[in-house]
Amino acid sequence: MKKAILIPDSFKGTMSSAEICSIMKKEILKFYPQCEIISIPVADGGEGSVDAFLEALGGEKIYKKVCGPYSGETVDGYYGVLPGNVAIVEMAAAAALPMVGDRKDPSKTTTYGVGQLIMDAASKGVEKIIVGLGGSATNDAACGLAAACGVKFLNSEGKEFIPVGGTLDQVAKIDTSTMCEELKKIKIVTMCDIDNPFYGPEGAPAIYGPQKGADEAMIKDLDEKMRKLSEVMIRDCGVDVQQIPGSGAAGGMGGGMVAFFKSELQMGIETVLETVHFDDLLDNTDFVFTGEGRIDGQSLRGKVVIGVARKAKAKNVKVVAIVGDIGNDVGGAYKEGVTGIFSINRVAVPYKEARPRAKNDLALTMENLLAYTAAL
Repeated sequence: MKKAILIPDSFKGTMSSAEICSIMKKEILKFYPQCEIISIPVADGGEGSVDAFLEALGGEKIYKKVCGPYSGETVDGYYGVLPGNVAIVEMAAAAALPMVGDRKDPSKTTTYGVGQLIMDAASKGVEKIIVGLGGSATNDAACGLAAACGVKFLNSEGKEFIPVGGTLDQVAKIDTSTMCEELKKIKIVTMCDIDNPFYGPEGAPAIYGPQKGADEAMIKDLDEKMRKLSEVMIRDCGVDVQQIPGSGAAGGMGGGMVAFFKSELQMGIETVLETVHFDDLLDNTDFVFTGEGRIDGQSLRGKVVIGVARKAKAKNVKVVAIVGDIGNDVGGAYKEGVTGIFSINRVAVPYKEARPRAKNDLALTMENLLAYTAAL
């Protein structure tokens, strides 16, 4: 083996993508000391996305004090600038759920600080901004973010204000023409791995409101206000966000990014593969090692393993998936380009017992697999 690419997803609650890459690399070098190894920790848009991209590509992490989840409060935000004039902003750097502690209230929290990070990145002369969604404390449909970028929200009296979840129904007019001119020239891609609509039984308030502190009454109220906002978006932005899968992500931020910035909602793995120029990296590669905590029929919808396999298949590169659990209906993975699937679970024990063994079991699984390939 002369060249290998490591691009696993994290095993949620067990090992980060970077930790998995490190373990895989160590085992490969035992058997193939001269092997060129490219490690690409996978980012899904949530907390840790900036660090994952920087580890994979290099670049600079920039810190900036910005508005936190509550207006008037400041947090130490950050974003990354990658080679090629690309910035990566994760909303968790300014509007994450852990930041509010016991003060959960999606009717009052804001994404304004995320907009400030985007504005700062734009001032650096970047040509593209990747915005990661995940772990938000908000339900403001990115109105706070957009306001920080110059978009004007006016009430029925013509007065400008910054909407939060509880005041979305007060938006009578949206003026995107006042947006920062620099931003209008920058391509913005939003990482989004869910397909929830803006409102309704499967919408942002109903599905994600409870974890952000919303009770049944607040969920109903937020949902109605998002419906009203969506009508204004149709008229003033020309976008029916309810028809866009993923518009309900991060408290409606998915829909807001499309309506206000004409952003593209893109699966996390697709964004990663595009940003690291994965197609080019595949040249002369012998094996791609990928994986996720569990592979099953749902994985075929476009999770990490399948996203990687589809690209590798086009260049006839072998793909080995190292996973925690193997569920039902995984046969389709082989058709997509996966060469083999191996579970790290060496003994039949409950997850609580398997979790502390995971790192060592991963190393032993890699060792067994590599010993076999080396003997061929």
